[in-house]
Amino acid sequence: MERILSSDVVKHAGKDVLVQGWLHKKRLLGGLNFLVIRDRAGLVQVVAEDEAEVEKLRGMQVGTVLTIEGQAFEEPRAPGGAEIRQPKITVDVSVTDESPIEIDKPLSHKPENLDTLFENRVIGLRNLQEQAIFKVQAAVEEAIRQYLFSQDFTEFNSPKLLPGATEGGAEVFKLDYFGKQATLAQSAQFYKQIMVGVFERVFEVNPTYRAEPSATTRHMTEFITVDVEMGFATFPELLNLLSNLINSAVAEVWKNSENQLKLWDAKQPVLKSEFPVLTMAEIHEKYSKATGTNTVGEKDLRPDEERWICDYAAKELGSEAVFVTEWPASEAKFYHKVDEQNPEFAERFDLLFRGVEIATGSMREHRYDVLIDQLAKKAGGQPEDDGFRYFLMAFKYGMPPHGGFGMGLERLVEKIIGLANIKEATLFPRDINRLAP
Repeated sequence: MERILSSDVVKHAGKDVLVQGWLHKKRLLGGLNFLVIRDRAGLVQVVAEDEAEVEKLRGMQVGTVLTIEGQAFEEPRAPGGAEIRQPKITVDVSVTDESPIEIDKPLSHKPENLDTLFENRVIGLRNLQEQAIFKVQAAVEEAIRQYLFSQDFTEFNSPKLLPGATEGGAEVFKLDYFGKQATLAQSAQFYKQIMVGVFERVFEVNPTYRAEPSATTRHMTEFITVDVEMGFATFPELLNLLSNLINSAVAEVWKNSENQLKLWDAKQPVLKSEFPVLTMAEIHEKYSKATGTNTVGEKDLRPDEERWICDYAAKELGSEAVFVTEWPASEAKFYHKVDEQNPEFAERFDLLFRGVEIATGSMREHRYDVLIDQLAKKAGGQPEDDGFRYFLMAFKYGMPPHGGFGMGLERLVEKIIGLANIKEATLFPRDINRLAP
């Protein structure tokens, strides 16, 4: 008999079926025994009355791999609206050790329980609610890819072993590379700009590494970044691209992943076709006036300001996403472009969504001589340095005006679902305290 999935049992009501999966839950009540089997499509209930068949499960624990042959019946109260009766049970892989956590009920995501959650991640991911997070994540990633493909972007993959720090600073992981010192990539920044000179519009979705000694709900040492770069672009076009990308991804995920989102009671974001834009100075002024805490003149936004302005944008501007512009040029990276009309500012933005920054972008300085000058002044770098010379080669031989952004995939998924910590949206989190599993 050919195997069918749990989700298809209802379509075979009145017929014999064969399913295979893991024992997800069992209730042995004597005369009437209920099993729940899990496969990649979900759950199916099995009702066993024959003592000889039930005896096969004596001592078997959750996780035991089973083959079930029996007759399918419609049963609205059962998972998927059907159940299998009069089963013939085959134990394919027996599990006799009791599971360290109960995967047949929601697992606690309270802050004090996160260490237990992550320590048992290997088994906990078998919980359907936990699975849902990463099915949504996969759907978000696919939606992002499809939108960028529709806009004529080419996907590429950049190396993560580098001879020096791309972004400058000390927040890099250093390692021995056959007697030389190498670093793990802080971003795909240089490579995606180089690739603009090849394909014009490019993106990648890959790991990023930051040696930040931060133990917060928004930081990790390894995370997935959606890196996007667009040639022949203007600053408003960058903002429009990202607005359209988020809107498209949200619409696709709510269309295709509704069942997973329901498991977390996720609320579809309220978004405008073009996200509202506020300058940093405007946000400081509004926040200071509303809260009595003076942040006017500060060169960045505080975390509580980010939360406050997102609430403000949702209530007053009709969007749970908002751009922050006019960042001080004094805080810009050497490759950022300074606003020629207002040289005190860099042409940079942050995208805030439901209380947290999920993306940072800017126009890039594409003029070779200006880039060389900014490299020396802002990063103390020289054109012949290994970390810069190949990057600069692309500009020496012609680069158009261009810009791009990096967006955290886990942060985006966290906020789409409504989780409280970026690590909850990460399969196997890495931070200053965790290097396993």
